[in-house]
Amino acid sequence: MVGAKIPTMLWVLGVVFTFGAAAVGLAEANNVHDFIIKEANYPRLCQNKKILTVNGQFPGPTITARRGDVVIVNVINQGNKNITIHWHGVDQPRNPWYDGPEFITQCPIQPGTNFTYRILLSEEEGTIWWHAHSDFDRASVHGAFVIHPKNGTYYPFKMPHEEIPIILGEWWKTDVTHLLEESKRTGGEVNLSDANIINGQPGDFYPCSQSNIFKLPVQTGKTYLLRIINAGLTNDLFYGIAGHLLTIVGTDGRYTKPFTVKHIMISPGQTMDALLEADRAINGSSNGRYYMAAHTFASNPNLTFTNSTATAILDYVDAPPAKRAGPPDFPNLPNFFDMKAATEYTAQLRSLASKDHPVDVPMKVDVPMLITIAVNVLPCASNETCEAPDNTRLAASLNNVSFQNPSIDILDAYAQSQNGVYEVNFPDKPPFFFNFTDTNVPKELEVTKVGTKVKMLNYGEVVEVVFQDTAINGAETHPMHLHGFAFYVVGRGFGNYDAKKDPATYNLIDPPYQNTVTVPKAGWTAIRWRASNPGVWFMHCHFDRHTVWGMNTVFIVRDGKKDDEKMFSRPANMPRC
Repeated sequence: MVGAKIPTMLWVLGVVFTFGAAAVGLAEANNVHDFIIKEANYPRLCQNKKILTVNGQFPGPTITARRGDVVIVNVINQGNKNITIHWHGVDQPRNPWYDGPEFITQCPIQPGTNFTYRILLSEEEGTIWWHAHSDFDRASVHGAFVIHPKNGTYYPFKMPHEEIPIILGEWWKTDVTHLLEESKRTGGEVNLSDANIINGQPGDFYPCSQSNIFKLPVQTGKTYLLRIINAGLTNDLFYGIAGHLLTIVGTDGRYTKPFTVKHIMISPGQTMDALLEADRAINGSSNGRYYMAAHTFASNPNLTFTNSTATAILDYVDAPPAKRAGPPDFPNLPNFFDMKAATEYTAQLRSLASKDHPVDVPMKVDVPMLITIAVNVLPCASNETCEAPDNTRLAASLNNVSFQNPSIDILDAYAQSQNGVYEVNFPDKPPFFFNFTDTNVPKELEVTKVGTKVKMLNYGEVVEVVFQDTAINGAETHPMHLHGFAFYVVGRGFGNYDAKKDPATYNLIDPPYQNTVTVPKAGWTAIRWRASNPGVWFMHCHFDRHTVWGMNTVFIVRDGKKDDEKMFSRPANMPRC
């Protein structure tokens, strides 16, 4: 039966991705989707390349649903490698079995096999997304996941005429699997992407790219909801549209107090919902075409980065032909290193905190944690030559623990009380204290230790994590993502966190409610959540090279006492390692 639906479902999902909200009703009529993992040829930057895709599409199909729905996705792996899929921003209450991270909550889906995900939506409303959670596969295996209000309820802002996913990403000329394998072999940095992209296309300023640039047709006087996703592996991004302002109304599947900006800063893993008024030009000419553009925000100027700009075109189809004949106007984005612009944007994010969308910030903390973030090194094996400084291997850590994936998934080991797979002693604080943000870091602090350490939590405990960036091998921003929960971002600042003074600056009234937070360079961020979702939940940096290097840990939330506070039983069809 499922196989017979594939052509119809592919058509529906393709229409949704291309035409936005006009097709939403079609997709919502059926919340069963078939994701066929397979290779497909895509020409970019003057050469053809095989990439891993879902249903041959890049970016992948958009899933639409309503708040509280159950979505079924059948993943059929016709590709040439193992894969898993993560539903980024879905809390999956009591349902970690279908969360997706490889060797954390499941073994991978092997080539020639299939696995069906049961996705339980609860409080999410807005834009989230889905992506591969194995190796570097999410470079091409990703797509939007749009959650509309329940029937009979409405957006807390004016109804847009159309909704359009804007997926920001990166493109490598080389195969990303080979890219990862080479980095693992040498212990060195991951090679830069060759282009930033918007909806799969680099745009006018890259070779062989002009004819396929993404174009968004608009009409004067209409309002458009842009569902912006940073699906990239390595780059924070500035994004804006020439001559137009963006009104931010949501982030990470939760509503915000509206605020209007010329540009946004969005980190890998994050989503932003932005209203665009097609009023021709607020600041600019009366041109009929305007570039939307994205380029890297490079928080660490000592690291090389992708320093080119992806473009797409906002095209007023009702403008006179003469107005659409010339070059589009170009937006004035902040420069690559503009920390002030990035900080000012992030500081404006606030929860809507309305009657229909209230906040529930926990006031009493049961489990306080200070977690240092670092890029480290590990010794090179005696029979190897490594490319990191002083013949070492690059690594990364949280509280000086560089996370190592086990050979079977942690969720299975936990559910079956299997010993020897993980340790339950992830530390609540770093093993040593120093001036974390001082650029003169003692050499001995660069070396970390490998382990598979998790943090155990009792059901209902309130957790506060203060992420502290360090200058070990260079301070930089880090997009930290927590599976299984949204959290309140109650505080942030620059320098070293001061436990006596900084809590007085917290916002406990309307802090943003996110699942991926940008920890500032040489600074700190405090997040707070209630551990009311039993299961095994991954927490990691969403720069994928940092994830591979070990900037991760796992929270295991024990069952509560009531039936509805207990993790669901293991499904019978889980993939085998």
